[in-house]
Amino acid sequence: MDLIKDALDEGRTSLSEYESKQLLSAYKIPVTKEVLIGNRESLVEAIEEIGYPIVLKGCSPDIAHKTEKGLIRVDIRNEDEALTAFQEINAGMNGTENSVIVQELIRGKRELVAGLTRDPQFGPCVMFGLGGIFTEILNDVSFRVAPLEKYDALEMMQEIRGRKILDAVRGMETVDLDMLADIMLTIGKIGMENEKIKEIDINPLIISNGKPVAVDALVVLLDQK
Repeated sequence: MDLIKDALDEGRTSLSEYESKQLLSAYKIPVTKEVLIGNRESLVEAIEEIGYPIVLKGCSPDIAHKTEKGLIRVDIRNEDEALTAFQEINAGMNGTENSVIVQELIRGKRELVAGLTRDPQFGPCVMFGLGGIFTEILNDVSFRVAPLEKYDALEMMQEIRGRKILDAVRGMETVDLDMLADIMLTIGKIGMENEKIKEIDINPLIISNGKPVAVDALVVLLDQK
């Protein structure tokens, strides 16, 4: 794909969050509605398109961990808050070649993770598990070698310790397992069709009204050196 080719031609080893979600969207994986902007003037136009409440995020291929760097502002509800957040994020990026994502706020209490890693022996492998900021601590994930069949994806969902999070619980509806399975199959397909992709990390994959939505994503490319 052009996104991947352009990044490699520029000597980059990853796509930005915005580019990563463009790639996912091209494969029909549901992602947040968002606009990429570079200045204050574009901010108001983007907000009119997205609608409050919004999320603002610093966006650069060189920045993988935006939360730790203070480059995310959530649940912004008016123009004053948006302008202040935009200025703070820009200041925090220290002149890095950058833009800002204006993103719809997705509400959901359940956070999953899905992705892909390219194993030297087995090739592209799909990953699924509990997501959010504690993903690495909980380490509750399951893997399958791509390409996947639907039964593989359904088995992966049952293999994690926290599988009951997918059920109807505390007033929340059952997760759309078919839609979730389709996302996992598609991730495997992306890995099979794009040999330059080393990793895909979709975290969090938030469950909103029972449907999974990719809220953040990172695509890592193979180093061409």
